[in-house]
Amino acid sequence: MKNDLPGATALDHLLRMQREAYAREPYPSWDTRAAHLKALRAMLLDNGDALAQALDADFGQRSKAELLLSELWLAKNEIDSALKHGKRWMKPQRRATGIWLRPATAKVVPQPLGVVGIVAPWNYPILLAVGPLICALAAGNRAIIKMSEYTPRTAELVRQLIERTFAPEQVAVVTGDAQVGAAFCGLPFDHLIFTGSTAVGREVMRAAAANLTPVTLELGGKSPAIIGPHARFEHAVDSILAGKTLNAGQTCIAPDYVLLPRGMEQAFVERARARVARLYPDFAHNRDYTTLISARHFERMNTLADEAVAQGAALHPLAEAKPDAARRLFPPCVVTNAPEQGTLMQEEIFGPLLPLVPYDTLDDALRYVNARPRPLALYLFDDERRTVERVLHETVSGGVAVNETLLHIACEGLPFGGVGASGIGAYHGYEGFTTFSKMKPILVQPRWNARALLLPPYGRRFHALMRLMFKL
Repeated sequence: MKNDLPGATALDHLLRMQREAYAREPYPSWDTRAAHLKALRAMLLDNGDALAQALDADFGQRSKAELLLSELWLAKNEIDSALKHGKRWMKPQRRATGIWLRPATAKVVPQPLGVVGIVAPWNYPILLAVGPLICALAAGNRAIIKMSEYTPRTAELVRQLIERTFAPEQVAVVTGDAQVGAAFCGLPFDHLIFTGSTAVGREVMRAAAANLTPVTLELGGKSPAIIGPHARFEHAVDSILAGKTLNAGQTCIAPDYVLLPRGMEQAFVERARARVARLYPDFAHNRDYTTLISARHFERMNTLADEAVAQGAALHPLAEAKPDAARRLFPPCVVTNAPEQGTLMQEEIFGPLLPLVPYDTLDDALRYVNARPRPLALYLFDDERRTVERVLHETVSGGVAVNETLLHIACEGLPFGGVGASGIGAYHGYEGFTTFSKMKPILVQPRWNARALLLPPYGRRFHALMRLMFKL
């Protein structure tokens, strides 16, 4: 939707249009939902090259292979899973009534909520726009998507593609600046999902609260990677580097810092340098490495690094190339001895800087993690069962991957969501279907039942029933 009308007027009109369409068809059939999902899948697959070009232009350099793997492939898998399982998800679920309500029957019926608002971020603008949309469509809803102003070419292309694929009363896309985004979050949606920073998430929740709009917040935080005492060290370093260099660290579940046994810092740096050289040969000219989204984000990485050095930290560049402000190319860099109170260790990095935090015992590592806000992801590298169980039981995070990074988001059977400061609620797969459904509880009472036993006058028969029920 182009903002030809004043922002609030255009948004109100679009929401009203979708609400009226929902009122005409409040419970779409599975065939209707499946047709929408198939149309979305075809839209993505048929326009992969155009989407890659738009993203590359927005970022300055965005790897096409990364787009295919981390956005289009994941979206396709999510659609395929919904098409495979969605009809079953729609079915009423029988529930127990308990002996005292028999012969009544109970069930839960998934009902579409209505109109879903989706606020997509800039770092994975395609996946994080269509991922929630897949769940919303599978659940029978209509949706309006607000694309990020940081990726204007991608946003405009997605708007055009959605406009060609769906009627505006089914799915629509809104573009515009932060002011449009604020107005969007203030609309009385039936559900609002936001993916972005914790700071902006607070503002989104505040805006939604005015309408009591339920929210799903996918935020972030400082996701730790713990290299345990029984880890396969080189595998751990390789996996952490893979998670950190994807999209140049501009990933909400990227490893933010590494906890590793004290004395292993230099070994980590050496292995990391060797790994980056293998992943990105001729780094300065390698098209597989993504640049930072804006000059502001580039300057923030420089500031974080300079501040850490001024406070006593050491930088260990993992590639020979230097940061290039003109291209916004910022090579990955390990940081040691970063001061705990510095910005680098207090804020989510969201870029290719990787601090190492040495520990003496696993207890120390767990205390370090638990003393901080709960992260969106936690990565553990260890092959001893007791160590794995301890970390799983003694930490709280949005999700966990053991001996791996990032790929838990690609597991179709797992929900994705944060906890505490890293988010509220979850989606993907069945949990995404339930997030955008009202799981309506229904009790059905037959003609002949025992309801009269519970009505006054409460005489001898009633008190005998109470003694039986409470076993007095």
